[in-house]
Amino acid sequence: MKLTRLSDIRRKELRQAALILLEREGIAGATLEKVAAQAGASKGIVLHYFRNKRELFEHAMREGNAVLRDAVIARLKRARTPLERLDAVIEGNFEPDQFRPPLCHAWLSLCAEVPHDEKLARIQRVIHARMRSNLLSGLRGLAPPQEADEIALGVTALIDGLWLRLGLQPGSVTREQAIRQVKNYVGGRLAMREPVPAGA
Repeated sequence: MKLTRLSDIRRKELRQAALILLEREGIAGATLEKVAAQAGASKGIVLHYFRNKRELFEHAMREGNAVLRDAVIARLKRARTPLERLDAVIEGNFEPDQFRPPLCHAWLSLCAEVPHDEKLARIQRVIHARMRSNLLSGLRGLAPPQEADEIALGVTALIDGLWLRLGLQPGSVTREQAIRQVKNYVGGRLAMREPVPAGA
């Protein structure tokens, strides 16, 4: 059995505390002192594990994404057909305990920094690349490569847009509505297509 180091536990606690502060106050209001207080630690402890506020929030972004990543992976493991794989990616990106206004606020705060922070930009690229790969694994056999790529882009844009909508207008969209919007888009794009022969 692998033992978890105390330092790893502490870093995780601080990342989670930073995410809670981002939900509540955004990146401008989430100071190191407030993160420390949220975690029941001192500012010195925070700076022992993270060089500065920017590095801490980079790790908070990873922490927030890890939950959605794991949810999608768990759903993909249960999927048996291409359509089930698509559903796994779509539904996993709208997990009930994740698709809620406070977390959308936190994500918006972090995304607003992406143009100014190469590390955050790299994390965002990895997130989108992983989503594209997962979507294409379901679209193979359902659409030719170029169209599959376009559908994957459309799904990613819809998911981002629905998170943005809920972050800007709490209560404007439910999880069920969000999932239905994305699935309807995929269904519409695939409706007129014949199945692609194996090996195409």
